[in-house]
Amino acid sequence: MPVGRRERNKEEKLERILAAATELFAMRGVDEVTTQQIADAADIGAGTLFLYAKNKGELLLMVQNAHYADALAEGVAAADGQTDPIDALMAIVSPIIACNRAHVGNGRTYLREMVFGDPAEGHHARALAIVDDTETQLSRSLSRTTRCDAQLAVAVSRAVSALLLRNLATPADVSGSVDDIAANVRREISPLVALIPKR
Repeated sequence: MPVGRRERNKEEKLERILAAATELFAMRGVDEVTTQQIADAADIGAGTLFLYAKNKGELLLMVQNAHYADALAEGVAAADGQTDPIDALMAIVSPIIACNRAHVGNGRTYLREMVFGDPAEGHHARALAIVDDTETQLSRSLSRTTRCDAQLAVAVSRAVSALLLRNLATPADVSGSVDDIAANVRREISPLVALIPKR
């Protein structure tokens, strides 16, 4: 069925909000941007903005969820060509690390919002679903590149995910580069994966 005018208007406003928030967060960082500035840039009233997101944290989740989903898709595609299990896992997580570090403050705030926000709220739920999707892809990669059973692959993928999130949330050096964090994640997951027989 054709989409009605009201729905088209809602979608168009949402696109403007996302475009405005994406640009402002990337330029200034989430801490230096107000919801009023986002509303002004999107050419809507502040009240209308709050129909789409209750606060700035939810706006950041809206913006970052799309970036993280794209990063995961990129990583999964890169992992398909890898035969070494550690290389395959790192192929999946490396774009996620790069996404998180594109703006350090935004990346750290996104993780905080994801962990401590209301899991029933839609944008928070989507962020958690991306974590679940990441663990599923890590598990599939392990099953493809090693001789571990499904239960072990799930357990190891959750451990890898936890190590990834810890390194993103509390890196030894807050200004550490993507390569620094990736190297640390590889160093931490290697002993774990080395215990699993390769194919």
